[in-house]
Amino acid sequence: MKIGLSCNALKYSGGLERYAIEVTRGLVAAGIKLAVFGRAFDPKLPESRLVEPHRINVSFLPGKWRDEWFSRRLSAMRRDAKVDVLIGCNRVEASEIAICGGTHLGFLSATGRRPSFFDRRQIALERRQYRRARFVVAHSPQMRDELRHLYGVDDAKIRVLYPPVDNGRFSPVASDERRALRKRFGFADDEVVLLFPSSSHERKGLPLIEEALRDLDLPVVVAVAGRPPERTSRRLRYIGYVNTIEEGYRAADYTILASSYEPFGLVGVESVMCGTPVILSSNIGCHDVIAREAKLVFEANDAGSLRSILARAVSDARRERPPMPAFSRDAVLYDPGLGHHVSDLLELADQACGWP
Repeated sequence: MKIGLSCNALKYSGGLERYAIEVTRGLVAAGIKLAVFGRAFDPKLPESRLVEPHRINVSFLPGKWRDEWFSRRLSAMRRDAKVDVLIGCNRVEASEIAICGGTHLGFLSATGRRPSFFDRRQIALERRQYRRARFVVAHSPQMRDELRHLYGVDDAKIRVLYPPVDNGRFSPVASDERRALRKRFGFADDEVVLLFPSSSHERKGLPLIEEALRDLDLPVVVAVAGRPPERTSRRLRYIGYVNTIEEGYRAADYTILASSYEPFGLVGVESVMCGTPVILSSNIGCHDVIAREAKLVFEANDAGSLRSILARAVSDARRERPPMPAFSRDAVLYDPGLGHHVSDLLELADQACGWP
């Protein structure tokens, strides 16, 4: 059985690109000779040198037409590459195993947007992918519900498999190393630091966080990692693009997300695995897999609810917490290991092989 994997690009970019890299690494480690189809391959990425690469050029097309062109070209190219089972990490019709990290209809509904002409084309492509796939892998129960209720996918073909996290990279450190990290990032001892990792500030809820902080007389600092915010202030600090985001997690008191649409929210799991609790809006998909004592939850899109939670967060931060290793060990309620996730995918691939 020859396995193929489709992704927008084999390089660090969005969440599904990161997922594709992790799965690529795991499949190769499991002894699979893997064909990868993508728009681009990062030559510096070790995984790019471990696979049979098939580049599908879409650069000559306007951005909104690229998904459909990619999907059509892939259908022909997988036959030439003699792929038996294809794992689709982007919108492609030819995948036996479709990975769902979020849906376009779910996004539009959560953000209150009316679908445009191109939105409708993307939704139609998603519908074809889910209809033709043997299995649809949902990264959270929230995704399963969207697939069932918004797309009419039969529950019998949906499998909830939470995404893997590198537990070697995302792990706690001793208290002296944490103090050194706080000093390096410029965090004062008397500040309660909320790490906000984001490249899409509006969707991730920065305006709501700013509203909640307004007139709040607490020693809270929001440290933005990623794209620069439009403005900074005494309470809102930009710490740059942090390649080693695990060090940001370890240095902060909390990680915060207030997203309007967050199908899973991998940063929540990564943070608690580093020993740092999270502040999450109630609509974020990773709630099911983070222990109650490792999170503070506020009502989505409610600045007053967030303001109350921030006051509690400051109070909790001043109390003595369990050591980071003990905290992180019990904070995640599933096995985030890559080997476990890849084993589940290979089991689905065995069932899908030869499926008409």
